[in-house]
Amino acid sequence: MPTYRRIFTPGGAVFLTLVTFKRQPIFAEPNHVQLLRKAVSTMKAEMPFDVTAAVILPDHIHFVWNLPQEDGNYSRRVGRLKILFTQFLRGKNSLPQDVGPSRQKHRESDVWKRRFWEYTLRDEEDWAQHLNYLHYNPVKHGLARCPHQWEYSSFRRFVGEGFYGMDWGCQCGGKAIEMNRFEQDLEVGA
Repeated sequence: MPTYRRIFTPGGAVFLTLVTFKRQPIFAEPNHVQLLRKAVSTMKAEMPFDVTAAVILPDHIHFVWNLPQEDGNYSRRVGRLKILFTQFLRGKNSLPQDVGPSRQKHRESDVWKRRFWEYTLRDEEDWAQHLNYLHYNPVKHGLARCPHQWEYSSFRRFVGEGFYGMDWGCQCGGKAIEMNRFEQDLEVGA
């Protein structure tokens, strides 16, 4: 069986996808989104980095993280984020009773899928394509007709910074949009 190796680039940018266990719509609850934000904030205080972009969908999350120059270990941060969120959601010491022996052995709950997807961003074009994918994801999944309609996204911040116009990817008022290149080109976890 091949060994999967992650690339750790100190000071690099990484696109991440974290998925809930059995695609449960955990983040359909606004208070769970607040718990996730609390977990991210706590984890950033412990292991600093920048969240460049994010979108939270009911059953998965996409992030673009910029890592500090001296530390490229996003995997440790993802693990800590999962632990913190699970603790905030379930309580400090509780493991759910409805998980199998393998998940119990690894002290895993029924909150997160075991693995996550990552992609180290190579250059500005790659970064922009992944931002487009991330911000268009609620539309792709039929959760909103336009990126600006999705509340749990960094899209509005990017509009404010001039990266996007408010009508980017928008279908409001019956506007038709052509299939975006990023939708066809990127193969990510969700």
